[in-house]
Amino acid sequence: MRKNLLSIQKLSVPLVGIAVGALLIVAGCSPKAVTGTAGSSAAPPASGSTPPPTAVYQVPVEYFTLDNGLKVVLSPDKTAPITTVAAYYNIGFRIEPKNRTGFAHLFEHLMFQGSQNLGKMEFIQLVQKNGGILNGSTRFDFTNYFQIVPAHKLETMLWAEADRMRGLNITQENLTNQQGVVKNEVKVNVLNQPYGGFPWLDMPQYANKNWYNAHNFYGDLKDLDAANLDDVKSFFKTYYSPNNAVLVVVGDYDPEQTKNWIKNYFGNIPAGTLPPKVDLTEPRQEKEQRFSKDDKLATKPALAFAYHMPDKNTPEYYAMGLLDQILIQGQDSRLYQALVQDRGYSGSVDGGINSGLGNMFNYNGPMLWDGSLIYDNNVSADSIIAVVDREIKKLETQGINQQMLDLAMVKIRSTLYDQISQLYGFGKADLLASFALFDNDPSRINKLESEFKKVTPALMQKTLREYLRPTNRTILTINPQAKS
Repeated sequence: MRKNLLSIQKLSVPLVGIAVGALLIVAGCSPKAVTGTAGSSAAPPASGSTPPPTAVYQVPVEYFTLDNGLKVVLSPDKTAPITTVAAYYNIGFRIEPKNRTGFAHLFEHLMFQGSQNLGKMEFIQLVQKNGGILNGSTRFDFTNYFQIVPAHKLETMLWAEADRMRGLNITQENLTNQQGVVKNEVKVNVLNQPYGGFPWLDMPQYANKNWYNAHNFYGDLKDLDAANLDDVKSFFKTYYSPNNAVLVVVGDYDPEQTKNWIKNYFGNIPAGTLPPKVDLTEPRQEKEQRFSKDDKLATKPALAFAYHMPDKNTPEYYAMGLLDQILIQGQDSRLYQALVQDRGYSGSVDGGINSGLGNMFNYNGPMLWDGSLIYDNNVSADSIIAVVDREIKKLETQGINQQMLDLAMVKIRSTLYDQISQLYGFGKADLLASFALFDNDPSRINKLESEFKKVTPALMQKTLREYLRPTNRTILTINPQAKS
């Protein structure tokens, strides 16, 4: 996990006790290839007959909700004898309470400090000693926890995850300790690193107007210090209730037995009272914004640009996903070719939708499409922006032909299924959990490809004109203060 995922780095440990060969199979073969509906088989077409439809991946999805409101998604996969258990809570850093910046992330750490039947750090030891790996992270709209274990340890993981959902060991000692850990993480990852918060932490604060989208997600140190025991207890009772969560189980298991375990361990956890949904609305941006920031540790300048995205799940949203592939994803992208290959301004250009903190599917609210690069001292920021404008203008004036659209479709399809097969089942669990939390429809995982296929060149040009206009853009430059 990258540092800018606000994740607990020490939890990423080597996977032991599971055959490496089996894990490699999972990485390549998690989704089931079928033609037509799930479970059907493709027969060779008779001579002269119409070819069958293109094979598509179908991820098995079973979805139900317990009486206490806990959403549950099951996705069996017999490829290898491992299982992923993921618990996602609908509380992320942008919807945390005001005057408690960084609290969502602080709580991610507290979830490992002990529960009713597991002492401090015993959850981590339970996973590791049974040959598994685990982690947790805080994102825009959720905080997640997952374990990947040998399949025969599934019941143990369900019991442990339910134990801490039922109640944490909330003490002043644990709070004080984790306040110090989080503050140190901020200092190490942001304050004492060149380009420490650039652009993943910085850009939302400059580009957005709504406080919820624009505050310091890592948390101001004074806010972290101000958190007290009552805050922690209230936060847990409110946001870590089963009716604010989804549980996903992916891998090798018996679905009926697993359902019984889930009902037994999670079914009697009381539901909570959820607060009204936060208004995340951003005003339409009508004027380009430019900002600069000094970096005492940087030796080269850096630049980031960001455009407000279309609303999620709209036709324009899918069109932006394909424009992202054309403009910035991969070494064949327009911006990489123009800025790196042709002009040599930088060694790389990074960016995308929800870049640095996830992907274009696992968020729920306003989002940015961005790009960033660290460049040579003899290059001006204006010359970089001129190149960006030129490449976008080419697409607008010359049009997007079917060949370009087809290539973008190949790339987005590859990206999607790379995500699904990521990390031994976790990537699949991440999408299923996100779609259950935000859309109440985890089966959307099997509809994404068809939504992208609906996009036309005309829609892409319409989307480009509205969302990649300079007046919808924020530019942030880093001024290096350290000697090279």
